Amino acid sequence: MLQRAFPPPVRQMDGDRTRLAQLALAGLGLLLAAAIVLSLLTGASDASLWRLAGSWFGLPADPTLLARDRLVFLDIRLPRLLLGLLIGAGLAVSGVVMQGLFRNPLADPGLVGVSSGAGLGAVLIIVLGGTALAPVIAPLGIYGLQVFAFIGALATTAILYKVATRGGQTQVATMLLAGIAIAAIAGAVMGVLIYIASDSQLRDFTFWSLGSLAGANWQKVLASAPVIGIATLGCFFLWRGLNALTLGEATAGHLGVPVERLKKLAIVAVAAATGASVAVSGGIGFVGIVVPHLLRLVIGPDHRYLLPASALLGAAFLLLADAVSRTIVAPAELPIGIVTATVGGPFFLWILLRKRGQLAW
Repeated sequence: MLQRAFPPPVRQMDGDRTRLAQLALAGLGLLLAAAIVLSLLTGASDASLWRLAGSWFGLPADPTLLARDRLVFLDIRLPRLLLGLLIGAGLAVSGVVMQGLFRNPLADPGLVGVSSGAGLGAVLIIVLGGTALAPVIAPLGIYGLQVFAFIGALATTAILYKVATRGGQTQVATMLLAGIAIAAIAGAVMGVLIYIASDSQLRDFTFWSLGSLAGANWQKVLASAPVIGIATLGCFFLWRGLNALTLGEATAGHLGVPVERLKKLAIVAVAAATGASVAVSGGIGFVGIVVPHLLRLVIGPDHRYLLPASALLGAAFLLLADAVSRTIVAPAELPIGIVTATVGGPFFLWILLRKRGQLAW
């Protein structure tokens, strides 16, 4: 297993917060449970979960209302809930891994262009999937969108790392500027695709780009769950290596960490999780920077606890944001990317102000 390939952590960082981290994990588990219940019960429909549950135990119910309840909960809200869990956890864990890899609190798939690369791959399928790319997409089936989004995310992540890292050190300014440049290039290509898109494709892209879980269905869950789930779980096995990297790549290498292999595994995992998430939900930003940074302030930088805590809080955060998006302008629905940006934008500015004199780890 990957866990055996890395040595144990070599230092205790920021004091011993083990007990606090364990309590935080328990509290985040309760928060996620509450978010799950709220997500199931929130929506424009007045469908009753209790009537549906009662029918499973043989209680009498109106067949018409019961059929509506099954449709709302089993075919609409449950797939949406599962996608929210997967995407929230995947984006938050991707943010932790990128920040650990770059040793910088500003690294995030959305801010440094990785999501833009994944979006470009997805837009290629939306616009050209039925024409020029049809022969390539056909063998991939329902995974076509995820595969192209993954390729776009992987390419941008690899380019970003090459550009921003020199001599084992990553410069913050270079990373952010490279991310802006990558996002601009991806945006230019997407602009060309939008120009040639049909009206229906343009509407699909516009709503998709704002980020939403409204289109959740069982097909999307089946297509994205294996990719996001495996990539997210795989990141948990990197905690020892990410802890060692906080000392620098040279020191981590002297401690026996296979640094290059660690970087490759981290890049592939982030690209897979981000690519699959963007493919099914569109551009949902700031989850990967808000969640990890908030938890670092509370439980410290030990990735043994930071990774699972980020998965729990990321999933809860996205479910709560989705609940807000469904109710704030009901019966209409606000794109979830607007909600996360409303929270994440001010938080990002606060991080910049707080870290002005010490932006490099």
